[in-house]
Amino acid sequence: MTKFSATTPIYYVNAKPHLGHAYTTIVADAVSRWHRLLGEEVHLLTGTDEHGLKIQQAADAAGVSPKEFADSIAPLFAQAWDRLNITHDDFIRTTEPRHAAGVKKLLQACFDAGDIEVDMYRGQYCVACEAYFIEEELIEGMCPIHKKETTFVEEENYFFRLSRFEDRLLKWYEDHPNAITPSFRMNEVLGFIKGGLNDFSVSRKTLTWGIPLPWDPSHVAYVWFDALANYITAVGYGTDDKAFAENWPVDYHFIGKDIIRFHCVYWPAMLMSAGIEPPKGWAVGGWLLVDGEKMAKTAGNVVNPLDLIDVVGVDGFRYYVLAETTYGNDGDFSDEGLIKRFNSDLANNLGNLAARVATVVEKKCGGIGPASSANSPLAAIAATAVAETSQAWASVQPSKALEATWKLIGATNSYLEDNEPWKMEPGDAVNTVMGDALEALRIVTILANPALPTTTQEIWNRIGLTGNITDLRIHADTKWGQYTGGTTVVKGQPLFPRLTV
Repeated sequence: MTKFSATTPIYYVNAKPHLGHAYTTIVADAVSRWHRLLGEEVHLLTGTDEHGLKIQQAADAAGVSPKEFADSIAPLFAQAWDRLNITHDDFIRTTEPRHAAGVKKLLQACFDAGDIEVDMYRGQYCVACEAYFIEEELIEGMCPIHKKETTFVEEENYFFRLSRFEDRLLKWYEDHPNAITPSFRMNEVLGFIKGGLNDFSVSRKTLTWGIPLPWDPSHVAYVWFDALANYITAVGYGTDDKAFAENWPVDYHFIGKDIIRFHCVYWPAMLMSAGIEPPKGWAVGGWLLVDGEKMAKTAGNVVNPLDLIDVVGVDGFRYYVLAETTYGNDGDFSDEGLIKRFNSDLANNLGNLAARVATVVEKKCGGIGPASSANSPLAAIAATAVAETSQAWASVQPSKALEATWKLIGATNSYLEDNEPWKMEPGDAVNTVMGDALEALRIVTILANPALPTTTQEIWNRIGLTGNITDLRIHADTKWGQYTGGTTVVKGQPLFPRLTV
């Protein structure tokens, strides 16, 4: 069986989950769901990042130990992903023993390779993103990401000699030209590498909340060797060699553009040093901005995804996140945009189609769904929708995938409007039209399932079909002509009641 594996970033537990976290996680989940529909063996990893200075400071402020603080926040991420219907197969916390074992093994491997050496660090440091910056990278003396003043730091650190990996990284990307999607992000990564690579700190001596270096316990591992290593420690590195060999490298790291340098430059170099194959690919998303600004606790513009679920439901929220923004580009979140998308695509199109079909079948077909016809004009449109939807999901473009699926919804609504089955007398003609509409709706429920897992299953049941959509397979079960009819069709309550702004 073909395997597909994906990861989200592990999220820092200095604050509760926000819309930015949910965005990347929902995209990774939907893509993973699509690959399950292809019949592949899927593994989706997510988790929490729980070490470092920010956690130490937050714990001190709360009057608890760092572990107690992390224990109070990490479950909030797990609970949020459950509410958002995320189908992750593993949830790793960097405070787990399996993680510490793998981090120490990775550090030791790079140290033994001669790529980690002790030195003095002098320069600007941003606590908020736990990164060092050279003066040229600062904007008016402030961190370019968080727009906050950096701190001058001088201390003994161990450094990873990233500067030695420029040629190796360029050669690897030359050999793997499709490793980063969207493709324009590859140019950004190559620009980082060609611009000259600086060695980076892998330890802190002034911090105790972390994993001690195996050869020098007076230092603890600094963020990137700790956080990035979760991708391999979760699949057995350091604890289960057989599992690691079977499950690495991963197909996609789903990340936001703000951590592209660490994931696409630091991480593969670290793995090369340790003699480990880099991941197969990275899917790099933009930011969901609020009033043109990146969401951040420090900016005071954080949007709680669970609040939005109360407005549009889980599937409504998932759909907005996936459909509104082309993956890779920045999007701008607004309540008005959320409700407009909900009313337009879900209430007026999909919800209206499902309700209209059930109503006409009840009135003109005795509530029993007729079989589809072989020569329907919708058949070719459905085949195109399947092909275009498949290609878009394969390219990690959820918005384009949903756009392709919605073309079939639009065509089916137009087909009903052109034929006006509600004006027909019961008989063969109305049966043909409604059988075709039901078959189109059957295919739509499969194609849209990764985005709308609960609603599509509900539609599937309402049109008289049994079993779970997740057990179906894209290539076999989206071929035209499989709605055989003869089963009861029910209307039920409105799937997406229209909302007012």
